[in-house]
Amino acid sequence: MQTPWEYRYAHRTQKMGSSVIRELLKLTEQPDIISFAGGLPAPEVFPVQKFKEACNYVLENEWAQALQYGATEGFTPLREMIARHTGRYSVKVTPENIMITSGSQQALDFIGRLFLNRGDYIVVESPTYLGALQAWNAYGAQYIAVPSDEHGMIVDELEKVLRIGPKFIYVLPNFQNPSGVTMSLERRKKLVEIADRYGVPIVEDDPYGQLRYDGDHLPSVVALDAEYRGDNGTYTGNVIYLSTFSKLLAPGLRLAWVIAPNEVIRRLVMSKQAADLHTSTFTQVVAYEVAKGGFLDEHVKLIRATYKERRDMMLETMDELFPSEVRYTRPEGGMFLWGILPENMDAAELFKKAIDKKVAFVPGAAFHPTGGGKNTLRLNFSYSRPEIIREGITRLGLLLREEVAKNAQSKHLYD
Repeated sequence: MQTPWEYRYAHRTQKMGSSVIRELLKLTEQPDIISFAGGLPAPEVFPVQKFKEACNYVLENEWAQALQYGATEGFTPLREMIARHTGRYSVKVTPENIMITSGSQQALDFIGRLFLNRGDYIVVESPTYLGALQAWNAYGAQYIAVPSDEHGMIVDELEKVLRIGPKFIYVLPNFQNPSGVTMSLERRKKLVEIADRYGVPIVEDDPYGQLRYDGDHLPSVVALDAEYRGDNGTYTGNVIYLSTFSKLLAPGLRLAWVIAPNEVIRRLVMSKQAADLHTSTFTQVVAYEVAKGGFLDEHVKLIRATYKERRDMMLETMDELFPSEVRYTRPEGGMFLWGILPENMDAAELFKKAIDKKVAFVPGAAFHPTGGGKNTLRLNFSYSRPEIIREGITRLGLLLREEVAKNAQSKHLYD
């Protein structure tokens, strides 16, 4: 039965939908289910004592400022700290190039609000981050999906789609969500060059860049763009860069930042003023007190060691128990890896059977904005302790052996 409300919603809500992942998480809340479905950091690495000390200090010494309204751009010392940190990676920016947001998801929404008209095209990797799609669907975006492999977006496929005139290219170069793969240095450089040639901006989403466990650090796309342009001083490049404290301190802070040319930041500030005036001043001041003085550099070492152990346990158990017909990525960092089932298997159907076995993952189709990916799935390794990972992957591996055998038998009957 329709209600009077049905006639009052804005047209843009027709393209809005709930997060597939968050809906799935409701099915995994039973305490006996081992879930690799969420994208959760490990609570064991949250610096609780440091937060206690920072909160006490702020409430005793900085309370007048911390509990007051603040600047829309963000707490100046925090922005200065981010600018210094960014400068260590060869991108010379000032605090005027930085705006603090209430999580990266808010930044993605503001980018959509600022740039997108209904029907505009965005170039994305396939698969890509579901949260970005959810943010931009509300603005009527259309997607051009460029395939990716173990080295990230296949940039050689990019040039032909840029002739369509998309608003921007969206990439997650480091340990991508959902696939876990890292874009190679060669492809990053080529991405910068092609985007500049066609005059198409790049949105670089980098929540996991500091969570590298193997191999050498690769320069960010924003750094390569600055180098390509010869920027010296205030950043004026072709890249909008996003990062977050969610993976470095705690996601409950809802604290992230945008780096962009001054004119873009000014427009983003207008969007934020209309949305929430500013990100929580108290949260920003506390985060600054926690992160300053080199603490973050030391703390990230604990995160890397913890997640590396968990990634290694997941891969070791998969190598041991997964059937050879199932392929999967071997991420050098981040929080996720990506599984690829035989082509005629459906990960959504497998998910239902996995829940019966008390283990969960995310079916991969939702990460493919233009369709496909029914035989793919995402696994998170950051949240669960190694012994839990071992048990959960054992359950999933045994199920996969059964299902792959059935699938092969069925396929043989119809061949």
